Amino acid sequence: MSKISLIAKLKTDPEKSEEVEAALTATCSAAEEETGLEIYSAHKDSGEEGVYWFFELYTDGDALGVHGQGDGMKAAMGALGALLVAPPTINMATPIAAKGLSL
Repeated sequence: MSKISLIAKLKTDPEKSEEVEAALTATCSAAEEETGLEIYSAHKDSGEEGVYWFFELYTDGDALGVHGQGDGMKAAMGALGALLVAPPTINMATPIAAKGLSL
């Protein structure tokens, strides 16, 4: 089975950056409870205020299917979701080559 990568764009209120970044940190910490989630990283856009990106890598579709089901992740994602000003844009892909990732 192929690994699955996901890239999500999050739009937030630039005036709430401290609150957003705290919520992103909590979400990444909560991700520790998910087996099959190999990479879960948050990134601040360097050119557009209030925009953040997630890069996620899952072992397979089953791991992606249970993403967000644990209590810690549900709470963290709920807090983060309340700070979004628009629904996230999500792109899913299958990684084919990488440096630093085991594919």
